[in-house]
Amino acid sequence: MSIRPIPPRTGLLLSLALAFVLLGTATGAAWSQNRIKDLATLQGARPNQLVGYGIVVGLDGSGDQTTQTPFTVQSIVSMLGQLGVQLPPGTNLQLRNVAAVMVTTSLPAFARPGQSLDITVSSMGNARNLRGGTLLMTPLRGADGQIYAVAQGNILLGGAGAAAGGSSVQINQLNSGRIPNGATVERTPSTPVGQGEFVNLELRDADFTTANRMAAAINTQFGNGTAQALDARHVRVQAPVDPHQRVGFLASMENLPVARAEASPRVIINARTGSVVMNQLVTVLPCAVAHGSLSVTISSTPGVSQPGALSGGQTVVTETANIEVKSDRGQLVQIPASPSLAEVVRALNAVGASPQDLLSILQAMRAAGALQAELEII
Repeated sequence: MSIRPIPPRTGLLLSLALAFVLLGTATGAAWSQNRIKDLATLQGARPNQLVGYGIVVGLDGSGDQTTQTPFTVQSIVSMLGQLGVQLPPGTNLQLRNVAAVMVTTSLPAFARPGQSLDITVSSMGNARNLRGGTLLMTPLRGADGQIYAVAQGNILLGGAGAAAGGSSVQINQLNSGRIPNGATVERTPSTPVGQGEFVNLELRDADFTTANRMAAAINTQFGNGTAQALDARHVRVQAPVDPHQRVGFLASMENLPVARAEASPRVIINARTGSVVMNQLVTVLPCAVAHGSLSVTISSTPGVSQPGALSGGQTVVTETANIEVKSDRGQLVQIPASPSLAEVVRALNAVGASPQDLLSILQAMRAAGALQAELEII
């Protein structure tokens, strides 16, 4: 079936194009076979967030202003003291090539000492640019306060900037960069995956149908009683106790195909940008929608009040405000029952609403029971 495009009156083509892109992918994704590793993760096999406070040196005069960031000076004095350099009391350091930064990374599951990690370095003071800087040795700690990695290296930035004569140009962010392989793992976090008789699978999206199908697929492959669906998100699996056999068992299990349950009709609304995304299962019942717009214009006209001759008055500047309220007449548009996403998009485009107005229309249609979908506002 061919759909004749409707001329856009208020810029809905972006939502229309995005919806049709999803239309081509949602149909196949709803009934496709997925591997268990694509639908669930092993409980305990998760990354851990690490954070640390560090110092970047070697900047070209674009570091922190020490008068406004005293913690940078304190860090330098403490570091020099640990290196055996004792500064005289009352020394006023004027540092321009140093910046205080926060260093973050993610420690993957099953990491081992000596493994390299990519890190992100972000300025926490008023440094203008971290380009060309070198991060000094920085311990990275986990939520338990223990040191799990140590970071150091030269910062790479993806932006550029220049300033002269009071004018400046900047491309991308200059106060945050990355150091590939900039951290080395020093401690291994405990992982409970290899302990106990059972391993637990955690579904990425809670669904009773998918959990039941996953347990059935495992039992079919390894025998009845091997897996049991505990709820909509957890599946308990009996695994071999021997570590070598367990690795092979998990490798075979995570590649088993499972038919994922059909997704529910859903409309995702981004209230900040006005983006609206629907999946292929959204349908609309017959309804009528009236859409109009209200605009308020306020203008100010300056004037001068001149006193009469020999009156002793003073010249006064006055201001005249004009307020105009304009309301466009909304047209009542009938939206028929729409069994497909293409018909839904075409009917909404016929209303002639802007993406921001479309947010209110969809919420009103959902409240009236005409929109057969879940609304999620992000």
